[in-house]
Amino acid sequence: MDIIFLGALEIDTVIGIYDWERKIKQKIILDIEMGFDIKKAAFSDDITQTLDYKAVSDRVVDFVEHSEFFLVEKLIEEIANILLGEFAIPWVKITLNKKGAISRARDVGIIIERGTR
Repeated sequence: MDIIFLGALEIDTVIGIYDWERKIKQKIILDIEMGFDIKKAAFSDDITQTLDYKAVSDRVVDFVEHSEFFLVEKLIEEIANILLGEFAIPWVKITLNKKGAISRARDVGIIIERGTR
């Protein structure tokens, strides 16, 4: 399986359980890997034969910017559901980084894999 990826996709959103977090937007950073067979696109040189990563990026950014979840667990699961449900991919791996969530840690987050690799 080939992998198409988006690295360090930065999006501002309302996320968190504390009152102060509900009043501001915080930056999350996503790394997304998606399984996809690129052979047809490589042969045809035609964008319609591949996974359009701009369309994926636009969809994820729009969703995350307008979401207001309490938990990053909920947010990342919903992103995975959108990608698997709306794009022709059998597998996705997502890393969600909520920098600054823990004062002594540079990075804090979750990594999930969904679908069949």
